[in-house]
Amino acid sequence: MRKIFEALTIRSYAILWAGSLFTFTAFFMSTVVQSIIAFELTGRNSAVGAVLLAQGVGSAVFSPFGGAIADRVSKKFISTLSQLAIAAVFFVTAYLIYQDQIELYHLSIGAFVTGASFAFLGPARQAWVVELLPLALRPNAVALTQISLSAARIWAPALATLLVASLLFGSAGAYCVMGILFTIATITLFFLPASIPESSHKDNSIFGDMIEGIKYVKQHSRLKWMLTLFFIMVILGLSSTTVLPGLLENELNKPVEQLGTLQTVNAVGGLIASLLVASFAGSKKALFIYTLGALLSGIALVITGLSPTFIIVLIPMLLLGLGNGAFQTLNGAVIVLEADPAFYGRVISITQLAFSGFMLAGLPIGLAADHWGERNTLIAIGLTLILAVLVLSPLIARGSRSNIVNN
Repeated sequence: MRKIFEALTIRSYAILWAGSLFTFTAFFMSTVVQSIIAFELTGRNSAVGAVLLAQGVGSAVFSPFGGAIADRVSKKFISTLSQLAIAAVFFVTAYLIYQDQIELYHLSIGAFVTGASFAFLGPARQAWVVELLPLALRPNAVALTQISLSAARIWAPALATLLVASLLFGSAGAYCVMGILFTIATITLFFLPASIPESSHKDNSIFGDMIEGIKYVKQHSRLKWMLTLFFIMVILGLSSTTVLPGLLENELNKPVEQLGTLQTVNAVGGLIASLLVASFAGSKKALFIYTLGALLSGIALVITGLSPTFIIVLIPMLLLGLGNGAFQTLNGAVIVLEADPAFYGRVISITQLAFSGFMLAGLPIGLAADHWGERNTLIAIGLTLILAVLVLSPLIARGSRSNIVNN
């Protein structure tokens, strides 16, 4: 158990990790609340996808810049500014809901700003981990970040659902709570040491740094195939959440508010997996375990599409959490060892583009579900993931890495 939480013995990282709990909690609350509002405003899966699309566009447009800037500018400054921007979006949205003036385009604009802010926040915070910790603790720190994410996914959907359903808070109150959480996370940053920008970038332009980052990934075949699988897993796997509100109402005869229950069960699986595999983050077993996690995710989505009742669908949702948790935890840990620290911000920005892609895919996935049905869409996504794992895992497994020790 001590080995799992080893990186938390470093005070600066412990503070950064605690702040991540607040940001992850607010973020996963927002995915539930904005999905509920978007679906209730229109009654369409495509509306949920449209809001995700706006967030994806914001992230996709600015992610390449976010990575390059994270490698050359103070990560503390970038993190502070980005988190304050997201907090402002949540407070403004709360006001619009309270005034009964909220429209779908308001959600979309707020989602765009949030996506753009995360394009800078994500690479900055993750590259900051590399700066704060010695090489030996970095894989563990990445795994711990995934644990905090998985933990937040457990209580955040439940908290969001409770707040939305309560007479005292409602949707407006939920957005206020999310804004407060991001404000608290920003305050924690003031207890951290100043971040030191990389001096090696002074003679390069930001565009030059972006191009160097892309060339770096292309020249490292193992890293390239790892990122390819990560893109497919995130874009298709996470975009399946767009279908869940419709699956609940149209196929399982449950209210859309039960989305929080599905996401909580999924998150429990993710946390269990993260805790179980965190100690393997720097070992040679990491690639094998994360491949199994990716395969389990595809199988779970197929079973989700075939599940006849709400009670039964909870089983594949738990399995999906286990698979995604193992894959996400070890994927990040292996990447941090595979990538040169001088390029880490830019490598992370590329992974950030995968999350942008998931948001961009939300609209076509929602349209597909409206046309072919939620069950068929989930089965098709699951089969595609299984095929991708079977094709790409042998390519990733080739070669070895001296930084990965034998456990």
